[in-house]
Amino acid sequence: MKVERSEETALMVPESRIDITNSNELKQTFLELFDEGYSTFVIDFGQVDGIDSSGLGKLLLFQKKLKERSGELKIINISSEYVKKMFAMIHLNKVITIED
Repeated sequence: MKVERSEETALMVPESRIDITNSNELKQTFLELFDEGYSTFVIDFGQVDGIDSSGLGKLLLFQKKLKERSGELKIINISSEYVKKMFAMIHLNKVITIED
């Protein structure tokens, strides 16, 4: 996973699927950046072609932790129709900012 840092924002770029096999890596990366003091996170879904309940749970955990810090989580560049349908099905856009 690629990570880019700016003064205020951490950009995470996961690859392929976010599922039970790698969602803990995503969580670990998030927690490291969170502990560094970042409160604005952007996750670029341009290369993500699938997500399971484990991945969705991690996104909701990130949102909860950021809300406690008055931060923001934004998901951008969703290229997969499957991921778009998953997000729509659980109304993720009501909890997390999603920009296509």
